[in-house]
Amino acid sequence: MRKNTITPILVMALLLVGSFAKSQTTRLFNGTDLSGWHADVPEMDTNSAAKSPFIVRNRMLVSLGKPGGHLISNDEYENYRLRVEYRFAGEPGNCGVLIHVSTPRALYKMFPKSIEVQMENKNAGDFWCIQENINTVNMEERRGPKNEWGVSEGKQRRIKNLTDNSEKPAGEWNTMVIECVRSSVKVWVNNDLVNYGFNCTANKGKIAIQAEGSEVEFRKIELNKIIRLSPDKPVP
Repeated sequence: MRKNTITPILVMALLLVGSFAKSQTTRLFNGTDLSGWHADVPEMDTNSAAKSPFIVRNRMLVSLGKPGGHLISNDEYENYRLRVEYRFAGEPGNCGVLIHVSTPRALYKMFPKSIEVQMENKNAGDFWCIQENINTVNMEERRGPKNEWGVSEGKQRRIKNLTDNSEKPAGEWNTMVIECVRSSVKVWVNNDLVNYGFNCTANKGKIAIQAEGSEVEFRKIELNKIIRLSPDKPVP
């Protein structure tokens, strides 16, 4: 009787397909309220009139920009693909998504220990090191002189992204995809690969949205578990 056999090549192909198969999607923002999140806004500690800059409006999560602070997930995550759809509600300005978030107010008594994926207009996809570090290719070209690198106040913490003009015009929706697997991070903006980092000093943590001066609307914040990074184009 002839035995059923599977060649090693077929096995590898099946494993590869399976590794990129879409897992169950977790909606981190439910479109109704801020369940699963908590705000950390330093001004609210001492100013009784201060209000949280994070609200839900028209089924969108809105960062009003002021006072400065962060909306932080209650849960920690690792090995995931995060999809964020956002737009600046008015004049394009500054905001960011923070990954691998841990100790609150670890920098300038404001920013939690993390890696920031920048959303600032014209600079979306930059990395900012906030008491955590990450490496990229062409580090001296993109981060500045090596002796000035660091993760704390006064150091070169910014690592510039790889592209120009990846963002949509003001008022249009942008899609940012962030993949984190072990110590590596890949970022796409509107399907352009805009950054890739490795040897990150953290591989898990909470996720945060910034209030950093500009009003930003978020209509989707979703997460899928993954076991490896996508190639140059993210999995839809």
